[in-house]
Amino acid sequence: MSRPSAALAQPQFADVTLTRDDMGFISKLVYEQAGIVIREHKEAMTRGRLARRVKVLGLNSVAEYCAFLKTPAAADEIPELINAVTTNHTSFFRERHHFDHLRKEVLPRLVQERSGRRGRIRIWCSAASSGEEPYSIAAVSRDVLGSRSDVDFKILATDIDTDILVKAETAVYSSDQFDRLPADVKPLLKLEPHAGRGEARISEDLRRMIAFKRLNLIEKWPMTGPFDVIFCRNVFIYFDTQTKASILDRFVTLLAPGGFLYLGHSESLPQPHPQLRLIGRTIYERLP
Repeated sequence: MSRPSAALAQPQFADVTLTRDDMGFISKLVYEQAGIVIREHKEAMTRGRLARRVKVLGLNSVAEYCAFLKTPAAADEIPELINAVTTNHTSFFRERHHFDHLRKEVLPRLVQERSGRRGRIRIWCSAASSGEEPYSIAAVSRDVLGSRSDVDFKILATDIDTDILVKAETAVYSSDQFDRLPADVKPLLKLEPHAGRGEARISEDLRRMIAFKRLNLIEKWPMTGPFDVIFCRNVFIYFDTQTKASILDRFVTLLAPGGFLYLGHSESLPQPHPQLRLIGRTIYERLP
């Protein structure tokens, strides 16, 4: 079966029935490709998201989409499938205590250690989603760094979803997202006027601090570290215990001694790690 053309066929009423066999096939494929576990109670969500791909590709049914995915011609569709089933829920300064800790406890110490000898500070936001998290990191970092140029500072922001990374790099958001922010952090984002009605853009100064890259956490990582800080928030909930443990070991390998790992509010380590010490709410420090 060749890749369907969305321009040639657009059935009005596609069959979005998701059989148990097709659900099993999709779950297995997504797990193999991204390590993401689609649990049974997510069936309705999965059906809805697959229906969108069915419509985009001009297919007649979810069953036809699954049949297409089983063909060699579907190689280019796999990233689109991962994009479709990936959840991207985030906001600026979500779980505020992490940014307060970074701003008040971590960055001042790192700047004091590294400044004057042009030392480097590296932060990795491993699930950047649509950009709110890395821009929040950049905002508090700029506040601490000020205009000093004696520190080599960079943020790496990665995500598996290519569509959402495009939005993140654009850095344009609804003004409502900023209006809801606490008064003490909103100015840190240094918003720029934007032509779109009801929208604002993160300042170029903060955008330049971040490099956005596509990264699948279960594949080989091109970077060698070390990182002083790693954010991996609300990601482990999508993995099974074995995958979480494997990724955690790789985080620790790239985390500098004395560096910090931030997890999401509902997450914890799959098991106690001999090189990590819990020092706050879902904040871990790598031991020397």
